[in-house]
Amino acid sequence: MAHTPVNHPARPVYRAIGGLIGLYLVVFGALGAIASAGNDFFAQDDTKVLGQGTNLGFSLLSVLLGVVILAGTAIGRNLDVAINQWLSYTLMVISLAGLAFIQTDANIANFNIITVIVLMTLSLVLLMVGMYGKVGTDEEKDAWQKARLVL
Repeated sequence: MAHTPVNHPARPVYRAIGGLIGLYLVVFGALGAIASAGNDFFAQDDTKVLGQGTNLGFSLLSVLLGVVILAGTAIGRNLDVAINQWLSYTLMVISLAGLAFIQTDANIANFNIITVIVLMTLSLVLLMVGMYGKVGTDEEKDAWQKARLVL
């Protein structure tokens, strides 16, 4: 039995939000790659893009994750749901690891607190998008509605 809504009426809105998150990650990563060009891959310096600390390594990872989210959004067919959910957990782990190592030499992604807050916010919104974007048959929708009404 599904634990998330099927054929949610606001699915197009959630899908658009997922696409915007992917676009943000691509733009942030591209700007970060431009700003950190010539620096070490895991440089720990004062490079900031959109107020967030970054380096070439994290910028390229952001572009990669953003492209994967955009590809999932373009393909749809519940592939976007799986991608959004898994990448939201990945972003949570990255942001929590960044928070844990923010003032140490292990801060290889050059995070600052703004980076952690933005990544955690994006991951939570992406998780919500993944939970409400599932498409199914009318039978699956009816089964979910009946299960939802059972207390």
